[in-house]
Amino acid sequence: MKKLTKKKKHDIWMGYLFTSPWILGFLFFIVFPLVTSLYLSFTRYDILSAPRWIGLQNWVRMFTQDPRFWNATKATFKYVIFEVPLRLLFAFIVALIFSQRESKILNLYRAIYYIPSLIGGSVAIAVVWRQIWGYPDGIVNAILSIFGLRGINWLGDTRTAIWTLILLAVWQFGSPMLIFLAALKQVPTELYEAATIDGANFWGRLFKITIPMVTPVILFNLINQMIHAFMAFTQSYIITQGGPLDSTLFYAVYMYRKAFNDFEMGYASALAWFMLALVGIFTVIIFKTSNRWVYYEAEEGV
Repeated sequence: MKKLTKKKKHDIWMGYLFTSPWILGFLFFIVFPLVTSLYLSFTRYDILSAPRWIGLQNWVRMFTQDPRFWNATKATFKYVIFEVPLRLLFAFIVALIFSQRESKILNLYRAIYYIPSLIGGSVAIAVVWRQIWGYPDGIVNAILSIFGLRGINWLGDTRTAIWTLILLAVWQFGSPMLIFLAALKQVPTELYEAATIDGANFWGRLFKITIPMVTPVILFNLINQMIHAFMAFTQSYIITQGGPLDSTLFYAVYMYRKAFNDFEMGYASALAWFMLALVGIFTVIIFKTSNRWVYYEAEEGV
């Protein structure tokens, strides 16, 4: 084995020195909390006293003795299943419209459409959204009354409450829209020109060229938005408080309440690790099945 020179050793140590802030931050703010929470998931811990080892009791309780755990899981799954595809669909459609031509006014519209993604997750927007869908004097019900229609208790009905939260999330499609727009700009124009010469119409170019060429970005956005949806908190906590009848009790809200309202930090840690495992499983499934629908141009002919 070739012996390192003094200069190379110096360069290596300098590299460690300059990366040490990130390494220390990763160890203290990510690795240490992860390991600690995993340990706490097997304990009874109320923050005020020392953790007491109870083995698998938290996990058994989660799956067999806690109906609200299943309510939160069901509400979160319903939110993810509808919110993620709708947000990505709207983001892709708007990005497709913006990619057709360039102008100064379109740049302004892009910025305007991105604003909801910047402010949409704030408490202030959640409060405004609660007022918009409020009963009986919310803005939506006021519009209905103009047409002689009876107001609806949108946030107090188990059939409609979660859809108001899904609509708020779909409204925040600016971030995936910009990513889609960047991907659409990278599609070679030669492909569209060749397809047009061959007689392909708009829909033919869309499904045969555009969508296959941006499938890697669709995969990226799908993973990001899925993880983001599973971690949804503010909408449920501020707008509906998890009601009515736990129909909007998102998993993150239930976990928060167990940790900081009921002071069951050990049980909350078990809840957190179950969600981490669940998101990891879905991520692996998406990656494993992506070779069936994601097209990588570099792999053509391999």
